[in-house]
Amino acid sequence: MLANESLAEYYQRYERGRPHTNQFTVYRIEDVATPVAFPHVRRDFFKIKLLCNAQGILSYADRQVAVEQCALVFVNPLIPYSWERTSGQETGFACLFTEDFVTQQLKTASIAHSPLFRVGGTPVLFPPPESVQQLKVFFEQLMKEMQTSYANKYDVLRNYVQLLIHEALKLAPSAPVYPPVTSAARLCSLFLDLLDRQFPVASPQQPLALKNANEFAEQLAVHTNHLNKALRETTGKTTTEHITEKLIDEAKALLQHSNWSIAEIGYCLGFGHASNFNAFFKKHTTQPPQQYRRQLLVLS
Repeated sequence: MLANESLAEYYQRYERGRPHTNQFTVYRIEDVATPVAFPHVRRDFFKIKLLCNAQGILSYADRQVAVEQCALVFVNPLIPYSWERTSGQETGFACLFTEDFVTQQLKTASIAHSPLFRVGGTPVLFPPPESVQQLKVFFEQLMKEMQTSYANKYDVLRNYVQLLIHEALKLAPSAPVYPPVTSAARLCSLFLDLLDRQFPVASPQQPLALKNANEFAEQLAVHTNHLNKALRETTGKTTTEHITEKLIDEAKALLQHSNWSIAEIGYCLGFGHASNFNAFFKKHTTQPPQQYRRQLLVLS
């Protein structure tokens, strides 16, 4: 897999994003040296970037996006990306932060599926002028807060990062949400929300809190059979089938976009032994995880 570029290495290479605290930094793009291109590698930090006044090609994972106007870009440690400027001189803002900065407060249910945290989402948005002005205000406030000596300033910084993410969610197209009308549908909605909150996995050292149908049922204060019946009535799938689909999707994403070992991926997904994870993955994909990863490397 490609090597990760750390926040400190990023600063040393491009003289930008100086990691004063090793957790969070923010800067104006025009205030630092701007290379024509960034290589296609994963970084070990999250990044939110408001890019203006430049044209170029942003590549992430296996996709390319042409940028010809202001763009709001979200990058997480699982997605390799690169940038090649073709014309203009970049202006705007960028904030960078590590996993240590990402608390549960920041990773709330409402933003868990934002472009920042979701693997497979669309991390490049093109905000209209009025949104660009609002985004600039949030970045300015981040820069101002970074200079204060307030004891709880990192809580304030996380709040502004949340505002940036919510502004992005307003821009992203979303499907209409219809309220559930039966008790089974309500329970199904609660289960799916609880399941979704656990993903994506942020660290190989933090295993999933809820791993099987019994644990989800206990968390929702219902009997396992009752939860299973509600899900079958509403979705046609069992509790275990829903959990399995999520685990396989996350395992595939980690095998493709991370450099975590097979044992680390299995551990964070709730498998105490790598052999159990290998058997589970092969059962549901017909390939052991190591073969799946090698195949992706060959195809790339």
